[in-house]
Amino acid sequence: MSRKGNCWDNAVMERFFLNLKRERVWQRDYANPAEATRDITDYIVGFYNSTRLHSTLGYLPPNVYESRSAVQQPIHLSDIS
Repeated sequence: MSRKGNCWDNAVMERFFLNLKRERVWQRDYANPAEATRDITDYIVGFYNSTRLHSTLGYLPPNVYESRSAVQQPIHLSDIS
């Protein structure tokens, strides 16, 4: 939850929703809420997470970045437990 009056607390989600509106919602004319739900779900699952490149992730789609991160070995901190 964002602190009152601090827009920076929620900047990542604000940017996501701006991209969603600009790249999909404002480009379409939906007949009903069910059609909008299907189209937005398709955008998130089929494009945003699997195809769209994200500069913060080294210009990789989130699915690729996550799968590469899962393969890497955890950082070894100490032999002392």
